[in-house]
Amino acid sequence: MTSLAVANPGSLIQSVDWVAIAPPLIAAVAALAVLLTDLFLPERHRKWLGRLAAAGLALALIALLPLTGGSPRATFCVQNVAGGSDAPATSVSAAGGCSYVADHFALVFQLLALGGALIAALLSAHTVEEEKLPGGEYWFLLLSSATGAALLPASRDLATMVIALEVASLPAFALVALRRDGRGAEAALKFFVSSVTATAVMLLGVGFVYAASGSLHLGAVAQGLEHAPGQLKPLAEAGAVLTLVGFAFKVAAVPFHFWVPDTYIGAPLPVAGYLSVVGKAAGLSGLALATTIAFRPYAHTWGLALAVLAAVTMTVGNVGALRQRFDTRYSAVRLLAWSSVGQAGYLLVPLAAAGYAPTGVDPLGATAAYALIYGVVNLGAFGVVAAVGRRAGTSVDDFRGLFARRRWTALALAFFLLCLAGLPPGVIGLFGKVVVFRAAVDAGLGWLAVVMAANVVVALYYYLLWTTRLFAPAPGAEEGAAPGAAPVGEAGAEGRLPATLTATLGLTASVAVVLSFAPQLVLQVAGGSLF
Repeated sequence: MTSLAVANPGSLIQSVDWVAIAPPLIAAVAALAVLLTDLFLPERHRKWLGRLAAAGLALALIALLPLTGGSPRATFCVQNVAGGSDAPATSVSAAGGCSYVADHFALVFQLLALGGALIAALLSAHTVEEEKLPGGEYWFLLLSSATGAALLPASRDLATMVIALEVASLPAFALVALRRDGRGAEAALKFFVSSVTATAVMLLGVGFVYAASGSLHLGAVAQGLEHAPGQLKPLAEAGAVLTLVGFAFKVAAVPFHFWVPDTYIGAPLPVAGYLSVVGKAAGLSGLALATTIAFRPYAHTWGLALAVLAAVTMTVGNVGALRQRFDTRYSAVRLLAWSSVGQAGYLLVPLAAAGYAPTGVDPLGATAAYALIYGVVNLGAFGVVAAVGRRAGTSVDDFRGLFARRRWTALALAFFLLCLAGLPPGVIGLFGKVVVFRAAVDAGLGWLAVVMAANVVVALYYYLLWTTRLFAPAPGAEEGAAPGAAPVGEAGAEGRLPATLTATLGLTASVAVVLSFAPQLVLQVAGGSLF
């Protein structure tokens, strides 16, 4: 275990390491600042709320920089949890007795959570104004959810993880429901009911685990489960399975994925993009921490379960995307929703490999690398859909001939889709899939690698079919309009895009292009140890 800088573990009064907790703390303070400012700001100046929210997220990202060098930092630690009552204070470790640890794993997923939230905030600037959403509530909820998503990767006890997961989830329900067209309320209700059910099951599992291990700290849970009496092992195994349900729901793994298409359609498009990236990152980080640290004694059991879950998830997601008709309303959002389910399957592959990896090998770097790549390009794809359709009812056929009308927008979407497919010039997507594939092979999961390869080929069909429509000749107005939907031009596709939206799409595309020309960064993240 890497040595840690622990804040005064021997004191009865906690000494808080403010530098370590700065990223989620800044996001939380920004959320409160937005809410209070909304009370006193005149209506004509409400656009400044979005700028304040973006500034808060940018400051939270900057707060990650002091944590990148040196040893991981830990705070909120309990004395002698790892070493027993006679152990020295220096035996307190992230695994044993600290509730918050800023290590490489936490920093990577906090970068993804806060960076994804910042891009979603920039994409939301025109959505809040055009759809007449309540600005103060919108930005407060987005920042609050981002706070929970940034807190979860650094959490090292089950209680903090559950709280962080709920802080990330509860504001997301309200964000989905902010659209006042009826569809948003229906989507939020489905999202809420399914999430509450998963959380209840998860809390039951945490109770079982605590009863069997006698602790909530992840490292201490692992020690307790390893030495648990024989009569408690069935209880511990059931608790481990139930605990993972809540995180699997956030990742949108099958069979906890059924809320995804309807929720993405009912939510404002930037919120759908946020859920597909930041929400998934939060669940993925919790799943990784729970399995690789707390439930390490059951590695082969959850390793096989996650391998099967990954195979089924990527297959169901790609089959769902293949079934979408390109001429129907919402088909663009539905295709991205099912695609995100398929991508969740790829993200689960290195986690499954971690259950079979020998001691000293850390396949989680492949998950972190792929999650960063997926986050950039998927948010970019949602951003282009928001820019072109400027409404949720956009069909894939509405993008036919986009290159002739908006050259750079079409090129950006084509690049994002090719990255998701793993084809050149989206080299970054190809390298992401290679490191995930390699993790499965190195762990001896050859059958899972074969399933993944087959799904990658299947996914090429719908990604390429959408890409070719961008460069196809534009149809006539009557021929190109989706049933029940107005032509794209009536939704503002032919007008000038808002400056903020244009700049955000340009920034996202630039990051993806830079990563494509520097694949060694992906290999470095994938090959490094995160703990």
